[in-house]
Amino acid sequence: MAIQRVQVAIIGAGPSGLLLGQLLHKAGIEALILERQTGDYVLGRIRAGILEQVTIDLVDEAGVGARMHREGLVHDGFDMLFDGQRHRVDLAGLTGGQHVMVYGQTELTRDLMEARAGAGLPTVYEARDVAVHDFDTTHPRVTYTKDGVAHEIHCDFIAGCDGFHGVCRASVPRSAITEYEKVYPFGWLGLLSDTPPVHHELIYIATPRGFSLCSQRSTTRSRYYLQVPLTDKIEEWSDEAFWQELRLRLDEEGRDRLVTGPSIEKSIAPLRSFVTEPLRFGRMFLAGDAGHIVPPTGAKGLNLAATDVKYLSSALIEHYAERSDAGIDHYSQRCLRRIWRAERFSWWFTQLMHRFPDEGPIEAKLKSAELDYLMNSANGLKTIAENYVGLPLDFGA
Repeated sequence: MAIQRVQVAIIGAGPSGLLLGQLLHKAGIEALILERQTGDYVLGRIRAGILEQVTIDLVDEAGVGARMHREGLVHDGFDMLFDGQRHRVDLAGLTGGQHVMVYGQTELTRDLMEARAGAGLPTVYEARDVAVHDFDTTHPRVTYTKDGVAHEIHCDFIAGCDGFHGVCRASVPRSAITEYEKVYPFGWLGLLSDTPPVHHELIYIATPRGFSLCSQRSTTRSRYYLQVPLTDKIEEWSDEAFWQELRLRLDEEGRDRLVTGPSIEKSIAPLRSFVTEPLRFGRMFLAGDAGHIVPPTGAKGLNLAATDVKYLSSALIEHYAERSDAGIDHYSQRCLRRIWRAERFSWWFTQLMHRFPDEGPIEAKLKSAELDYLMNSANGLKTIAENYVGLPLDFGA
């Protein structure tokens, strides 16, 4: 068995693990990243593309923001379409100049991969049989096999950035963990196409036919979503059927401006709200999807993962630089306070914009009334805007 010693073992080479590795590297902390998939597989995952200001700042702090600033699209607002009328949420005007940026998670992952490879930092792809051991002691270990050879990593800490189905959370004794979950009775059918977006900003659409979202990855690449029943299969949705249904949910202006084309990628994603408590187990920490999932309606998933990484990297840097464990001891509490706020907003926005199977005419009228109130109330609009751009890291401190 090959034995290796590092300060931090990071499980998962998605954006959470890579961002954590980059921040630790800049602080002079040695980390090894293990990933069960290939690098191409990781890059092939189509995920979120809306970055909050806190995430933009963190990417800059990691030193990998140059391409993001060149190619990312700054958005100062978005449209909400309901009852056949559009209403703009002026993010910048309502939050003192804050905004979000459209920059695909795939592109951010690529930037982090290239930075790590350029610095000669170790990432083990296709790591098999990854297992975490003794994380409740001062001598945690990680074992895995690569090309038929068994490996063991001795480390100070383990960062579980390995997603909802990862090994880290699954390795925690059930008696030591509490999981909160809500599964929604519909999914999002997403289509990616090399077509210009229907609008220069995003459009969130509530209709009697269900929710839709008109999003984008660039000025020439669009991402669209339709609310569909969980029983739907991707094979049942031809490109033509997708575009026709989207037209039915758009307003006249949107239908006139919609440019259709063949799909590059098409998939159906279920929606769930999920939180694990706590996020620290001895010397192992959960970050990102390993600890929480939000419905994509509020664009919080990647941003929550980034703030987890901010708290965790700061705690580990404090441990090594100052010999203080204050950040480590408060990691779970700090993360969870922010996570539950984002979960609340995503849950509320999902409830408001989607049609539920058991929803009757009165619920539809009440939602229309709430949307009408929100769009005509300065305080209502500000509530949406400040949550959408992301609450400050020290909010409510």
